[in-house]
Amino acid sequence: MSVSTALTRRTILLMPLVAVACRRGPDVLDLSGSTMGTTYSIVAVDHDGRVDTGEARSAIEAALARVNSQLSNWDPASDVSRFNRAAAGETYPVSSGFHDVIQAADGIHWASDGAFDVTLGPLIETWGFGARPGLHHSPDDAAIAEALMAVGQDKLQLGGSGLSKSNSRTEVYTSGIGKGYGVDQVAAALDALGLSDYMVEIGGDLYTAGRNPDGLPWQIGIETPDPFDRSLQEIAEVSGLGMATSGDYRNYFEEDGMRYSHILDARTGRPITHTTASATVLAESAMMADGWATAMLALGRDKGLDIADQHDLAVLFVDRDIGSHPGGFAATPSRRFRELQG
Repeated sequence: MSVSTALTRRTILLMPLVAVACRRGPDVLDLSGSTMGTTYSIVAVDHDGRVDTGEARSAIEAALARVNSQLSNWDPASDVSRFNRAAAGETYPVSSGFHDVIQAADGIHWASDGAFDVTLGPLIETWGFGARPGLHHSPDDAAIAEALMAVGQDKLQLGGSGLSKSNSRTEVYTSGIGKGYGVDQVAAALDALGLSDYMVEIGGDLYTAGRNPDGLPWQIGIETPDPFDRSLQEIAEVSGLGMATSGDYRNYFEEDGMRYSHILDARTGRPITHTTASATVLAESAMMADGWATAMLALGRDKGLDIADQHDLAVLFVDRDIGSHPGGFAATPSRRFRELQG
């Protein structure tokens, strides 16, 4: 099945930032910074005024540092980087976080008919979209065939003692699910501080709890998948849910008049060609929303809708140049998405 790789995601977050600065009432923590090669943003309502800003930032930074030490493909000392260097058949004793992510990835992989796969490392690098320095380029058939030999989530074996692989060249890339896991870990840190109304966002993946600083459900804008237009396709009400949007419209390159997206089809080793430009998922956690958004974009609207309705997933597909929208975009929600937003 088609599989997607390191996705560039962005949602426009309709947060009451002006209100945060001037409203009376509970204290509002408004924190931001850099992590995972992108940025994070957190808004939390402190009803009792008992959470120190420095304490909150320390808890957030500690959670993010822990996630990066487990899942960063850009850190050679991380768990995932060490596993990627392991030999075939060697059992690597993964951390609890890495274990949870691989376990979730396995579930999404099989439920999506293989449309989510974390072993695309060789293909990602072959096309120049990975962590190793290099220019984007269209590889020849031989290079693609060689990379495909190491791809396949069935080459991973997760057991009680750790993770192993049957091919030494098989590599795990967590970019399609890792930021969502990071969001969930920051949310857990805020819960531990006694905060119940907050929004955590990392690189467009997010989780919300309770209500916003104005006492209303969190309102999140879904961006039109056009690199030259920052308008909104739709606004979603998101409370007590994770949300992620995957799109093909920011990370691509052009060569000899052809446009090559970073969304790859594991069957062919080449970029996908369907008309779906973005997929937004609402789920019980940011990690599951992240992974499923990756899978749904890889599947495309037609196959994706079937699987979304089969598994009761809330998904919004946005397609380009279809039906009565030549040159534009059309949105198609799954049954569950309509129910949540109805």
